[in-house]
Amino acid sequence: MEEIVSDKKIDIKGLKCPYTFVKSKLAIEGMEKGQVLEILLDYKEASNSIPKSMEAHGHKVLKVENINDTDWVLLIKKEKD
Repeated sequence: MEEIVSDKKIDIKGLKCPYTFVKSKLAIEGMEKGQVLEILLDYKEASNSIPKSMEAHGHKVLKVENINDTDWVLLIKKEKD
């Protein structure tokens, strides 16, 4: 499988909802359509809520991966302006 290269990365470890989504939404709003945002987080609930919210806003979730005992990586492709 081809490795997805992110255009922008944010680290929101240590944050809880709603701050996790607010930071993610602000980051993707500043990007161009078609670009990929990589989000690193350590709040389990956000690993479910951020992808759902991003899809609700019309973006595509490319990956949700638990990379170790505490951290997740999300890849979100900006699909609409």
